[in-house]
Amino acid sequence: MSDRRVAVMVAGSWGTALASVLADNGVEVRLWTRNADQAHEMKTEHTNRKALGDAQLSERIRATTSAAEAIAGADTVLFVAPSAGMREVARLASPHITAGMSIIHATKGFEMETLKRMTTVLAEELPQTDPRRIVVLSGPSHAEEVIRRCPTTVVVAAEEVSAAEQAQDLLINAYFRVYTNPDVTGVEVAGALKNIIALGAGLSDGLSFGDNAKAALLTRGLAEISRLGVAMGAHALTFTGLAGVGDLVVTGTSRHSRNWRAGYMLGQGKGLEEVLQSMGMVVEGVKTAKAAYALAKEYAIPMPITEQLQQVLFEGKAPEAAVRDLMGRGRTHEIEEVAADSGKYT
Repeated sequence: MSDRRVAVMVAGSWGTALASVLADNGVEVRLWTRNADQAHEMKTEHTNRKALGDAQLSERIRATTSAAEAIAGADTVLFVAPSAGMREVARLASPHITAGMSIIHATKGFEMETLKRMTTVLAEELPQTDPRRIVVLSGPSHAEEVIRRCPTTVVVAAEEVSAAEQAQDLLINAYFRVYTNPDVTGVEVAGALKNIIALGAGLSDGLSFGDNAKAALLTRGLAEISRLGVAMGAHALTFTGLAGVGDLVVTGTSRHSRNWRAGYMLGQGKGLEEVLQSMGMVVEGVKTAKAAYALAKEYAIPMPITEQLQQVLFEGKAPEAAVRDLMGRGRTHEIEEVAADSGKYT
């Protein structure tokens, strides 16, 4: 049994699933939540029904509503807050975090107000932590399958390779395989932007456009993700890996995916507010679409799928009209990074 202790902030579906992985590895886990009823349920019934149904949680997972209690004695703090709440949660945790603690996050999104990645947000709110050692975890990983111990493979990235390797050692086991990667920017950008394309894939299915359309959307969506990511400093190969194509496939094709389900309901004619209310949990792709649209403008990167989703989500454009505009674009090359004769994106 491990003598390690990890604080997990917060007790959503993904945070709870990762707490379960850690518990299976013999780690003592303190799982933080603001919700006293949720904490009581996890303490007394060892379930988190709102997040993961009747899945039974290990007795090594102890829930608490106190950030101080969660972090006290921990050697690692794992942040799994929604992107919109990451700064607040980090600020709450910061007084209890010491310089020697390892920091990992598993959140896929940007901070809307600043367009910053989550490692940047954490570095700003945790000045006692070496930013090169902040680790991001990403990849194709539905919480509903991880909690059932289905074979799952993810990637952890940090500028300091030893920090990623420590996270790998902490998390890896017989059903949860972990690779390392030094490309923090690429892993974070891929994890955030695939949610937008997954929304589009769900919307396509909701419109009954078929598999041809969805395959094309996922493929051209990956091209958009890669294009913006490279402009932001990422390595192109990251987008062909687990954080890129791997996560895009699982999020864009599975009914476990909140982003796919939200897109599907939009494709069936439901309004955005109705969809978000019915989901009951955060749909990262909706806010990320706004962030990606703004980043595309900032970096002068063409992202036609993202642009059309922005108009459908926030400007009242009919999905059918968006599809017509995408299909009617001018002819271009598939291998599109830079046209050799013009030096411009095509």
